Amino acid sequence: MKRRAIEFKIDGITVKGSAGQTVMDVADQAGIYIPRLCDVEGLEPQGSCRVCTVKVDGRPAAACTQPAAHGIDVINNTPEILSYRRDLIKMLFQEGNHLCSICEASGRCELQAMAYRLGIMEPAKYPYLQPVRPIDASHPDILLDKNRCIRCGRCIRASQQIDRKNVFGYIGRGINKRVGVDGRNLADTDVDVNDSAVAPGTCPVGCIIMKRIGFHEPIGQRKYDNAPIGSEIEKTRSGRGKE
Repeated sequence: MKRRAIEFKIDGITVKGSAGQTVMDVADQAGIYIPRLCDVEGLEPQGSCRVCTVKVDGRPAAACTQPAAHGIDVINNTPEILSYRRDLIKMLFQEGNHLCSICEASGRCELQAMAYRLGIMEPAKYPYLQPVRPIDASHPDILLDKNRCIRCGRCIRASQQIDRKNVFGYIGRGINKRVGVDGRNLADTDVDVNDSAVAPGTCPVGCIIMKRIGFHEPIGQRKYDNAPIGSEIEKTRSGRGKE
């Protein structure tokens, strides 16, 4: 059954999509990048990081879960929204222990790349919480550094929706909410190195890493060394030329 065509504006630019898509879906296919951390292609969106917050007809909404509708007016790029996104990214850095210079994910980390994209170069205005969370090195091939976890839930959804397992899940609530595993430690679960939940690109930071292959890409060849995060989406628009 063919879906009904819809048309609306993002920052004054007319975009076209279909009923059933989200605002982010339509923006991506139009080559308009909306920042995100918890959302990734292939997984159901959950709208937890709020970095993709836009204004739809004047009201804040998560672009990854907001249904697209004909005639709506979406605002994605204003000083107010950018300031809000910067604050969210700064709080994620302050809440965990993200030591980029010694992290295996440096140059491939979406949190780090998002900070650069948003121009975050100065010390944050929030105090460091400096958590001390356990590192799970029980598995022979996979290591979990929970000090880097941003609770995006991508590993949880990948394990459930693609691997059809429940290796990862949320534990606790509020400030104590964290990602745990289905067992005393990772070695007690049925996780496999070929699972989507632990595949490169699922975890946006350096929480889930493979042992014995740290720093496997030299500086200059890492994903975000030469192009900012989101540039692959924006290229689809520049490639169309003037419409």
